[in-house]
Amino acid sequence: VQLQASGGGLVQTGGSLRLSCAASGDIDIIKDMGWYRQAPGKERRLVAVIDLGGTTRYAESVKGRFTISRDNVRNTVYLQMNDLKPEDTAVYYCKTVYKYRDYWGQGTLVTVSS
Repeated sequence: VQLQASGGGLVQTGGSLRLSCAASGDIDIIKDMGWYRQAPGKERRLVAVIDLGGTTRYAESVKGRFTISRDNVRNTVYLQMNDLKPEDTAVYYCKTVYKYRDYWGQGTLVTVSS
């Protein structure tokens, strides 16, 4: 399984970005797909996760601002990020668990300027 993330960039406080992550390879059904982030000097943490049925879970710090969604036909997960804050600055990674193994994307940098 390969995960290809895209959509990061530089944005001002209050702005929006949309991240995408497409899974490819010899896969059939992917259950959970999610986004994590790692700020400089900090641990990687969960941002949002979505299961095959569309049930979502968010970190408290992004609730009401970020929305995770997925396209099961394209095996793609999205993260719509609105009202961005400087503390959202991090490298964002997509992740999936497939046949009991973790797979990570390469990371995409999101920088929010104040």
